[in-house]
Amino acid sequence: MTADQTVPRLPASLGLDQADPVLVDAITDGLVRVEDVLRTVVQSEVEFVEQAALHLVRAGGKRFRPLFTLLSAQFADGNTDEVITAAAAVELVHLATLYHDDVMDEATMRRGAKSVNARWDNTIAILTGDFLFAHASGLVAELGSDAARIIAETMGQLVTGQMRETIGPGDGDDLVGHYLAVIGQKTGSLIATSGRYGGMFSHAAPEHTEALHRFGDLIGTAFQISDDIIDIASPADESGKIPGTDLREGVKTLPMLYALAQDPDPRLTELLAGPITDDELVDEALTLLRKSSGLEQAVRTLSDYAERARAELVTLPPCSARDALDMLAQYVVARTR
Repeated sequence: MTADQTVPRLPASLGLDQADPVLVDAITDGLVRVEDVLRTVVQSEVEFVEQAALHLVRAGGKRFRPLFTLLSAQFADGNTDEVITAAAAVELVHLATLYHDDVMDEATMRRGAKSVNARWDNTIAILTGDFLFAHASGLVAELGSDAARIIAETMGQLVTGQMRETIGPGDGDDLVGHYLAVIGQKTGSLIATSGRYGGMFSHAAPEHTEALHRFGDLIGTAFQISDDIIDIASPADESGKIPGTDLREGVKTLPMLYALAQDPDPRLTELLAGPITDDELVDEALTLLRKSSGLEQAVRTLSDYAERARAELVTLPPCSARDALDMLAQYVVARTR
């Protein structure tokens, strides 16, 4: 890798500043290898195709899914070639969904850079996402039929979650239950597969692989809930993100749904009726949400998911990797405070 191709280190990405340094070095080494695969696999004889495909790869990010794949592999044989391939594949799937999400959300920025749909157009963004899906499938095909079946099922979950979110809940549906199901499919499913692949391709015991799969599903959903909370509760100078993004997009996240279900302030109900474009109205809505019981209830739900994830770790053998996953489950709650 060249000097400008930075790789996120484990503690910086996940709040694991107390993780075993030997473990951190192993994960960092794995990330370097994953990054090399990502940049190699999206190469194309058509220069424009390669440029569009590398757009988000170069933008970086936390690389949470390959990180979790690599962490899960440390319970057995560690960073095998198959683990590296699997980690790259799940990241390609994730990146592909981001290209498509930006089209659906009409986004203009992604990871501090212009989104592909804004830089070029929607058609290029959609086709680039399809290009990454194709290369992810090619990588997984190298890992055997079981891996191919698993990623196919996972992609089905991702698409189903997106469709359910787009269509919205049906008449009489529990709004909170619908939202949790959506984020479980859109976010939890791919992270669950990341853990499953890490176990499978490091030759972990089947019961350990299944525990990692369940942990990933729960912690993935928990991370989305924590993002929902941070978008409301954290000032921009603390979170590094502009608060109220979900309000501006008209997305009703878990704290909002809880607030609306619990004798809401009529003014809050009015504000949450659709997207808010005025900065002053966004600030007003944030103030009301911060005072509501919905935010507290969302934190309780987040804590429940994190504790359920921690409970899955009992199945895994004691080691630095298990300690790191336990820290991660605690961090997902602590980051909202």
